[in-house]
Amino acid sequence: MAKKLYVGNLTYNTTEDGLRNLFSQFGTVVSVKVIYDRDTGNSKGFGFVEMETDEAASAAITATNGREFEGRQIRVNEAMEKAPGDRKSRGNW
Repeated sequence: MAKKLYVGNLTYNTTEDGLRNLFSQFGTVVSVKVIYDRDTGNSKGFGFVEMETDEAASAAITATNGREFEGRQIRVNEAMEKAPGDRKSRGNW
């Protein structure tokens, strides 16, 4: 079963192809998505990579979390599913 990974602290110029190339070293990449601000079109500095197997996902996390990629130290971990409507309210703690 495919496993989705969160990839954070990306440069604003990181492309989906760049992430695919990085993660394909560890197994088959099912999908890649860099998240962009819908108003400005600029990258939000994070994205998601879906690996084909749990083993590939674990290998990718171990090898890339904390690694420098395109001049930034990226954070990689298993993505957590958000419940529908679970948006944080800005300004409220």
